[in-house]
Amino acid sequence: PRARLRAVEVRRYNAEAFPPPAADPATGGDRLRFQSTVGGAARSRGGPVPVVMAAEQVARTITRIAHEVAERHRTLGDLALVGIRTAGAPLARRLAAELNGITGVRVPTGALDITLYRDDLMRSQVGPQPILRRTDIDFSIDDRRILLVDDVLYTGRTIRAALDALIDFGRPRAIELVVLVDRGHRELPIKADYVGRTVPTSPDESVQVRLDEVEGRDEVVIER
Repeated sequence: PRARLRAVEVRRYNAEAFPPPAADPATGGDRLRFQSTVGGAARSRGGPVPVVMAAEQVARTITRIAHEVAERHRTLGDLALVGIRTAGAPLARRLAAELNGITGVRVPTGALDITLYRDDLMRSQVGPQPILRRTDIDFSIDDRRILLVDDVLYTGRTIRAALDALIDFGRPRAIELVVLVDRGHRELPIKADYVGRTVPTSPDESVQVRLDEVEGRDEVVIER
């Protein structure tokens, strides 16, 4: 079935993109290790939290995405990065640093808070008040190509809110989406232009991206 074929494609991609330092293909060890940490059916409910990406893999993924951006955009003069708070903001800064190292161009970088644009904001009359964070975009986005950066792409509703918020700042020439993890289960017709890793998940699981700037370490884990 379709889900099994997708899992096979993801395993093949990760085996190519993140080969271990030493491995014997004849043993099948890489495939089994991937199933035990990423494959939905292989995750145990009571076992340790599966680590999808460790610090080194996070760094390598950001570097790869930066190379993809540089290859697609022959000139970066009209490019700008906007990270969705919270985790998207430090990811955008890291991506800008990688682009600077590759091309020598300093790409303007900003941070976007989407709290007031969420479509679930007014659904509950009681409950905790939303936490408003600062939007920091100190450059014009008019006629620029914007790379919108987030950590996890899930239903697409966060990105929908971010697009609404971004358009309030001007009229960009184009907007492209960068995500570290795509976990599926889309509810809106939104697709990323650059994906660090596609991870098959079930709806009752949570993909947590922990970054050194926020939580003191880099890793991506799946929690139930």
